[in-house]
Amino acid sequence: MGLRFYTLLPDSEPSVKVSFPFVRSQTTVFAVAVCFAVCGSSALIAGDIDIENHRVLDANTRPDDVRLNQPKDLNGYFPFEVPKTKEAWQQRQAELKQRVLVATGLFPMPEKTPLNAVIHGKVQRDGFTVEKVYFESLPGHFVSGLLFRPEGEVTHKRPAVLSPHGHGGRQYDYGEAKMDELIKSGAELHRESGRYPKLARCAQLARMGCVTFIFDMLGYVDSQQISMDRAHGYAKHNADLESSANYGFYGAQAEGRMHSILGLQTWNCIRSLDFLESLADVDPARLAVTGGSGGGTQTILMGAIDDRHIVGFPNGMVSTSMQGGCTCENCSLLRIGTGNVELAALFAPRPQAMTAANDWTKEMMTKGYPQLRELYAMLDVADDVYCEPMLHFPHNYNAVTRSVMYSWMNKYLDLGLEDPIEELDWKPLTPEEYTVWNDKHPAPAGGDNYERKLLRQLKERDLAALSNHSPKGDRETQSYLATVRSAWQTLIGREMPRASEIERTKVWKEPRQDYIEFGDLITLTSKGEQLPVVSVYPKPDKWNKQVVLWVDGQGKAGMFPDGKPHAELLRLVKAGFAVVGADLYGQGEFTSESDSLTENRTVKSPRPFAGYTYGYNDTVFARRVHDILTVTAWIRGDDHEPKSLQVVGVNGGGPLVAAARVIAGAKMDRVAIDTEGFRFEMLNDWQHVNFLPGAIKYGDLPTLLALSAPQPLWINGEKSIPSITAKAYKAGGKPTAVALAPADVESTTAAIDWILKSR
Repeated sequence: MGLRFYTLLPDSEPSVKVSFPFVRSQTTVFAVAVCFAVCGSSALIAGDIDIENHRVLDANTRPDDVRLNQPKDLNGYFPFEVPKTKEAWQQRQAELKQRVLVATGLFPMPEKTPLNAVIHGKVQRDGFTVEKVYFESLPGHFVSGLLFRPEGEVTHKRPAVLSPHGHGGRQYDYGEAKMDELIKSGAELHRESGRYPKLARCAQLARMGCVTFIFDMLGYVDSQQISMDRAHGYAKHNADLESSANYGFYGAQAEGRMHSILGLQTWNCIRSLDFLESLADVDPARLAVTGGSGGGTQTILMGAIDDRHIVGFPNGMVSTSMQGGCTCENCSLLRIGTGNVELAALFAPRPQAMTAANDWTKEMMTKGYPQLRELYAMLDVADDVYCEPMLHFPHNYNAVTRSVMYSWMNKYLDLGLEDPIEELDWKPLTPEEYTVWNDKHPAPAGGDNYERKLLRQLKERDLAALSNHSPKGDRETQSYLATVRSAWQTLIGREMPRASEIERTKVWKEPRQDYIEFGDLITLTSKGEQLPVVSVYPKPDKWNKQVVLWVDGQGKAGMFPDGKPHAELLRLVKAGFAVVGADLYGQGEFTSESDSLTENRTVKSPRPFAGYTYGYNDTVFARRVHDILTVTAWIRGDDHEPKSLQVVGVNGGGPLVAAARVIAGAKMDRVAIDTEGFRFEMLNDWQHVNFLPGAIKYGDLPTLLALSAPQPLWINGEKSIPSITAKAYKAGGKPTAVALAPADVESTTAAIDWILKSR
């Protein structure tokens, strides 16, 4: 059957708005207009639309939705658009700070256990000393590094600089053969100490009066509990470390709890600043952080989430281009809708500087730095951000870049030195002098068994921070719910759309025997997302002004098994309800075969790491939740103005509805959910269509159900009401607002029974 147009609608429907989102040229639009004028209600557009099978688009046409493009990867474009007001920036800043904390596994902030720091093996050099350090960032997990201190008696507290080193390790060596070329180009100044550029900056900062700590990234030098291959070289699945029961990093269980290499390194960075701050000779009011490349990534993240340091110099990674290629620089959720320039902006209004080189930062002077300047100017500190162009050098933290950093630290740590500051030569450390572990200080054990033990420890740490998802009293329950609600808002990543953002395109209207059926396209214009929607209305004057949103794991086809209206759909219509169903992202008309996606699409990468995909793209699960919110906002808008909205989640749609209600709240008056016993923890493949990073950590489906409180909720698929859900409804003062279906009922029928009782 061809596409039909009608202008006569029931009283509840506004006048028709006809548009052709699937038409690609003005010539075709003209042809369509002529065909409509001549052919009337039998007009065809882009081929026949199969109305009898409740399609909204031609069989060869997909929704005009940006999410059907290739997934974004770390080599995309990541511009920073500065908000118009300080207040808007402060709101955005708070949202992004929480995103970074959630993504790195640090929301809520875990308990800081004793460091038990050990300092030993002091070495003297001209103008400074070097000591070996190790401490426990977690019980049994050690951070190692070198502590550089100014020479001489301590007469006052000194500023301190934390120096995450980046790839190559703290002992990175250019090699003797390269030094002539580096010195000739001006990249380095000294043949001996210049060979070790990461230690060179620590030594010079110490000579300038700063206590400086450079610590080992995982897998480098003395940090071998997690190997280099695991931390930075992960390239294929390891079934022994990615099982459901005894897992390490990278698998679905770790990703479901937000446990990542980046997260662990960020925690080590925080604890390293704790270590510096704890030293008797350090002034805690004058702390700074600087690192380059992978250390620049750590500097950006520290600036985003840690309020203690007053100066930053994140070098080599503030860019609208490549965001960091290593597994240690990526994790799920981190850069969805943002990028390194905006993440660096979270440090504002505190002073920070950087350089641009002939690498992925080469466009910073025109893309990124002007926006940082604009933000700092809006915050009345325009001169407190700086980028020095050095496009004649490749990716680096060389002597020229270091000289910019020294001047920046001199100014903002109030060192009182005369600029420019000359970097001095010094005799490099020997292996015996720089190796932390020895016979008196033996290296801790590592390997696969240690990694499994560490992940169990991280799990227990997070459970403790979340009251083991079992708060004791009503007040504690409300506090717990506020925390996890905030976390789930980040996991879902979408607020309730405004009605003004939604455009409805009426495609067809078809009178049926007992109802009128409409095929529409709903476009969320602010996001470029589009949904095929079918609405079923009672005959004119029979609508009770109530709407049921039917969310099914198979999309709107769930309302029409084998193409025929579901018996429960007819029962709702007979009772006066309008019923709306949609193909959510990856369902029905989003696919060429009209079958739902079974797994998430991933970015093109030879390394099967979830962070490369989910660090930049929402999961299918999250996108489907977004679509439910869009349809909810549309139903609640001017087109319908219903007295109430009931939502049914069945046949795989239950968890989606539970997640959507966290955001929609009272916009959904009554919700019926068949969980089918689903738990995110059951998933052992992070590509699974229902996978959502962090969902296990924040209480899984029982907590999602709890976050419906105190709004009415009906549950099927559970042996009993989950404990945390019952506690939430009790704490909300409406313990009877949550109902459990009797055992062995037909889910859809029982859900509709519950809705009809509410009339």
